[in-house]
Amino acid sequence: MTVLRKAARPMLASVFVTGGLSTLRDPARVAPAAEPVAVPVATRVPRLPEDPEQLVKINAAVQIGAGLMLATGRLPRVASLALAGSLVPTTIAGHAWWKEKDPERRAQQRTQFMKNLSLIGGLLIAAADTHGKPSVAYRARGAAASGRSTARRARRDAAHTLRGASGTVRTLPSSARKAVSEHL
Repeated sequence: MTVLRKAARPMLASVFVTGGLSTLRDPARVAPAAEPVAVPVATRVPRLPEDPEQLVKINAAVQIGAGLMLATGRLPRVASLALAGSLVPTTIAGHAWWKEKDPERRAQQRTQFMKNLSLIGGLLIAAADTHGKPSVAYRARGAAASGRSTARRARRDAAHTLRGASGTVRTLPSSARKAVSEHL
């Protein structure tokens, strides 16, 4: 599975790196299409510029950076989530097939929309990939079960030890029992 990951990650990342570079070279080409989605998002998110061209550049930079991280296996789960997040506004702004009147253009945009939706699905799978290791939640459940088991065992051992000590005290002569009870 490691070989598969090493091959699949760069393949998945390639579309983001090349698309991000293309957009970064000519942000004015996509800024008008991004404006209906980018500006409302920017008004709700603090510190984001409201200029569509700047927002397109930021999105392209995220795609390049996260794409390179995914391709090289550096924080691949975080990179996958960042790419999925960057693809949502790109897909809604760039491939709004429901707004197209021309049937041919509508079909093309729907295909691109579905392609991006598929990429988001692949990125979410990559974000959930634990490299064959159990997830943190799984390990936490295992640790909790182990702790409960250890506590039950300790309780049984303590009860057994107490019964043994009680039996030992009963077998002592009465004078020794009296001395023991006075110290308790």
